[in-house]
Amino acid sequence: MKKIVFLLAITIFSCSPSPSNNKASEFENVLESYYQESLSLYKLKATYQGDTRYNDTLPNYLSDGFKIKAKALYTNYLNQINTFDDISLTADDLLSKKILLWECEMNLKGMEFQKELMPIDQMWGFQLNFGQLASGAGAQPFNSVQDYENWLVRIEGYLDWLQSAQSNMEKGMKTGWVLPQALVIKVLPQLKDMTTVDLDKHLFYGPARNFPASFTQEDKSRFSSAYKTMVLDQIVPAYTVLHDFMANEYLAAARTSSGFDALEGGSAYYDYAIQYYTTTTLSADEIHQLGLNEVARIGQEMMAVKEQVGFEGDLNSFFDHVRNRKELMPFTDPQQVVDNFYAIQKKMLPQVNKLFDLQPKTPFEVRRTESFREASASAEYNPGSLDGTRPGIFYVPIPDVKKYNLFSDEDLFLHEAIPGHHFQISLQQENQDLPSFRKDLWYSAYGEGWALYTESLGKELGLYEDPYQYFGMLGAEMHRAIRLVVDTGLHSKGWSREKAIQYSLDNEAESEASITSEIERYMANPGQALSYKIGQLKIRELRKRAETTLGAAFDIKTFHKIVLESGCIPLEYLEEKIDSWILLKKANG
Repeated sequence: MKKIVFLLAITIFSCSPSPSNNKASEFENVLESYYQESLSLYKLKATYQGDTRYNDTLPNYLSDGFKIKAKALYTNYLNQINTFDDISLTADDLLSKKILLWECEMNLKGMEFQKELMPIDQMWGFQLNFGQLASGAGAQPFNSVQDYENWLVRIEGYLDWLQSAQSNMEKGMKTGWVLPQALVIKVLPQLKDMTTVDLDKHLFYGPARNFPASFTQEDKSRFSSAYKTMVLDQIVPAYTVLHDFMANEYLAAARTSSGFDALEGGSAYYDYAIQYYTTTTLSADEIHQLGLNEVARIGQEMMAVKEQVGFEGDLNSFFDHVRNRKELMPFTDPQQVVDNFYAIQKKMLPQVNKLFDLQPKTPFEVRRTESFREASASAEYNPGSLDGTRPGIFYVPIPDVKKYNLFSDEDLFLHEAIPGHHFQISLQQENQDLPSFRKDLWYSAYGEGWALYTESLGKELGLYEDPYQYFGMLGAEMHRAIRLVVDTGLHSKGWSREKAIQYSLDNEAESEASITSEIERYMANPGQALSYKIGQLKIRELRKRAETTLGAAFDIKTFHKIVLESGCIPLEYLEEKIDSWILLKKANG
């Protein structure tokens, strides 16, 4: 299927020669070659896509050898892709060229910084992703004897990574590139959990507790013994060493500052992180002011809801009212939380067809976040496999079900599931017109911006009938607006962790525990939190532009199709697509 923007390109550049079949084939081969080489380098990426070729190996992402290979990959394809003249490419291929250039240039630029000296943290560290795989409930398959053999080999690569992580942290201690003390304190119990010798409780022994029905007794006995040895003789000792190092030498060297601007070269890294996560050239100051403006605007809408429900106190008192309202904390069993999300899905699905022609086939599930990472986790979506055999999964943390507040559950479902992340990511993966390397690309400003945009569709989808649920949507939007203020405050304006926490408490209804976890998340990964609101505002801007320009000719289904059909792309290229569609629509009357 040719994209609409390509039709416009034909209109505008009708005098340009059509690309030859040989040139087009050569271009496609370069894209596919890049994809295959990137999978052979980033082998876990293949596993997450359902590609089993590399399931028995794990590169040490922190090693010098790996970094040399990665730099060579991006440099090689940066040079190769630049040999193709723009005029020789179709509009679709030109978009792929721009995206691959972005990928290569931004990855090479990122290698100039020392972020790898902080490889472990409480929220984003690789040890958490690997723990999901180790549990047997993640992307790593445990369906056959070969799968169980593969994992025992892959563990060897992980042990190398753990050693390199400690070595990198030791280097960071010499240069000052270390975690804040508050984050180290949150990591320690995560590591401690992996030092238990109780196999019934150990995460890495999970696959040996859940053998496939097809396994013989001999298979079960052999792998029970092998996984026991792996856990007790390899994993437990490795985590014990790492835990003791971080609890003693590293904690003592950890910094009291909260933001990256306190590090040598940290401000330059933050400028890079802004560009990487927002796909814009906005400055920290511009984003900070944008956040302040959005906080003020959304606060006025919150006041209207407060008055609607008849609450007579001020807005901060209403936040406390929402946080502590017993009627909003009705659950006694975690499964009730999961069931409530499925009830939301059932309620809104009949309305989806009114807004979306383009819908995914990939199945979808809601699951409780695993206990080993639940205390520090946020709700999240994990994509299904490219072949559709593994469903997309919405993980929801429920550390204390009796304190679980459902006031934002409708909004959260729209964001993480339908029509948010599940729609966008699944459609991208299912799109056979996209070159392989674009099927799993992730640009946070687009992906998170889309998910935040879909939160505003609740009333159109039959939700937000309860004013508290609508307040939940406003609260979620406020939360993302606050991120613009506190992330830039932490990393470019010298804000402390405590100041950021207090600003959030003053402007949203989240609990202090939740807010603290969020602020520490921003401390660990600068810039990522900016992407949500920046992307949402751009999509809203583009929708308003299309509605205003096209009037009665505007079609919401087509708008959503144009936004979703090309998968994750930098915001600049999304704007080009929408503007092209608007021009073409006007030209055709």
